[in-house]
Amino acid sequence: MAQITSRQQLVDYCLRRLGEPVIEVNVDEDQIEDKVDDALQVYQEFHSDATYRTYYETEVTQENLDNKAIDLPNNILYVAKMMRTGGGMYSGGGWMGYPYQMRAGMVGEGFGGTCGGNQWTGGLNYMVQMGQYMNLLDMMINGYPLVTFSRRQNRLYLWSDIEDGQLEVGHNVAIECYVTVDPNQYTSVYNDMFMKDFTTALIKEQWGQNMSKFEGMQLPGGVTINGRVILEEAKGEITELRERMRLEQEVPPEFFVG
Repeated sequence: MAQITSRQQLVDYCLRRLGEPVIEVNVDEDQIEDKVDDALQVYQEFHSDATYRTYYETEVTQENLDNKAIDLPNNILYVAKMMRTGGGMYSGGGWMGYPYQMRAGMVGEGFGGTCGGNQWTGGLNYMVQMGQYMNLLDMMINGYPLVTFSRRQNRLYLWSDIEDGQLEVGHNVAIECYVTVDPNQYTSVYNDMFMKDFTTALIKEQWGQNMSKFEGMQLPGGVTINGRVILEEAKGEITELRERMRLEQEVPPEFFVG
């Protein structure tokens, strides 16, 4: 079939896999919507294809300093680190500041210059090495601000750099974070193989739970309802899918702050 590009197309696909329209799948529409939401939540929280690394930039306000926290958008799952984009040892200061003068000197040394009548050349290698050295000094002296991210509060707590004045009102900070892919904007999420298999298994589980309420009931023609079989099959499929996803496609948690 064609690519699945919407939530409803995903639902229709899953129901066809379960037997519709040949077999009636006894699951309410609201129950199906709940299962799609559950599948999306598992996909977004654990599947590596559901997140991507980006940088969220914000300006520090007095409220941030008073609360020692920064509120973040709710689509951020993990925070790796926070960096100052101004106020560091080797950033900012204008053209008369130390950073500009040192970098200007690097350019002179990198492409050749004169000092005290002596001629020297450094080349691009010198500039790259000196830039790395400056960044290392900045990291050793200033480091990254200490932060803790609370996913359920959507809040980044600041544990340093306030009392020592390194974070002040008006400073810009860049937060390296991992955000979820919005399925409404990037509809290829609905066509992901894990999403299709997992959503089908969740709907099948709900179908089995519904039918198990009528266990042993005999229908006209002598047919006996046995929802327990459907339920057990679905639980086995869900367990297998979750284990395979976490072994093969989950992002390692130790890379993140919270």
